[in-house]
Amino acid sequence: MLQVTVLVNFEGKSYQTNVITNRDATKEEILSLAHEQVKKQWT
Repeated sequence: MLQVTVLVNFEGKSYQTNVITNRDATKEEILSLAHEQVKKQWT
């Protein structure tokens, strides 16, 4: 497992979130997970 800190733009604001994922995850998968986390938190 790997912890990655990601900066996500959501509804005009920037949010920093941590994503825990497998080491073989692609950048796109990590960004998608981060965006979903922020979306769930703020909606």
